[in-house]
Amino acid sequence: MAIQQILDDAVAAGVAPGLVAMAITPAGETVSAAAGVRGADNPVPMDLDTVFWIASLTKAVTSVAALQMVERGLVTLDEPLGAKLPGLAAPRVLTGFDADGKPVTAPATLPVTLRALLTHTAGFGYEFFSDELARYAAGRTTPSGWADEPDSPLLFEPGERWQYGIGVDWAGRLVETLSGQTLDAYMAANIFGPLGMTSTSFFPDAALAARKASVHQRQPDGGVAPIPFGMPPAPYFAMGGGGLYSTAGDYMKFLSAILSGGAGILNTQTVAMMGANHIGELEAGVVKSSNANLTNDFEPMPGVDKRWGLGFLINQDPGPAGRSPGSLAWAGLA
Repeated sequence: MAIQQILDDAVAAGVAPGLVAMAITPAGETVSAAAGVRGADNPVPMDLDTVFWIASLTKAVTSVAALQMVERGLVTLDEPLGAKLPGLAAPRVLTGFDADGKPVTAPATLPVTLRALLTHTAGFGYEFFSDELARYAAGRTTPSGWADEPDSPLLFEPGERWQYGIGVDWAGRLVETLSGQTLDAYMAANIFGPLGMTSTSFFPDAALAARKASVHQRQPDGGVAPIPFGMPPAPYFAMGGGGLYSTAGDYMKFLSAILSGGAGILNTQTVAMMGANHIGELEAGVVKSSNANLTNDFEPMPGVDKRWGLGFLINQDPGPAGRSPGSLAWAGLA
């Protein structure tokens, strides 16, 4: 069945108001299709120029920016980051809650490293994927501090297990510290510009904003309803983990750079390292929701053995529909 027909049928069945799909062949031929409209509240036809909040697809881009810092000799993957990021100089592990419900923490005995941040093994989590962090957040008496740095303890000692979380946001802050630029300015000069990604930004201007798709929430009956949504304006901290807006075509330029071995934004050895397993026998990729209003549980390729590289999920086994072992992937909340 043609991709266009698949999308048309899905829109007709109410899967989403609109859809875009894009793929690239080994020969460099791009196949793409669009169907439906930009939102249940936006009748503009969905097309290849539609701008989406790409959420955690941002993480792979930030990982590339951080690995550029490694290539330039400004940081190593395994050095303690406390000297460069004072907020990580004395990390604390959440060990429980006392009789009054107040959080109990203890100093971490191991340092946070860039490798741990990029592989989601540093101990950081998300409040919507952790009952413990959700409880911790509920007890805050002051704002979480996301305009500067997040008030979020570790859930375990670095390296102990895989936990999806805000580690890549900290990696983005590291890029800012080492480059002396804001993350948006750094990426524009070192990733978006070289790759011709002209429709990708943390802070869309009026022209980009006019092309945005609506954000929707899944309803109990399986349908979707539009919701007011926008990432915070500058300055804010949670950029590197999920702040980008982009188009399918722009993100394909980024993925093509990875597939082609770096395309001038990374060297081939670094790209190969991104696709290698960096977490040993730890299982990766399965996240359980702590906030059903925000997200469902997420388990890509259920039952398939999965690990994590430096920016991507890696399936160790063939996928159920023929996906090759060693393929890279991830997704975004939106």
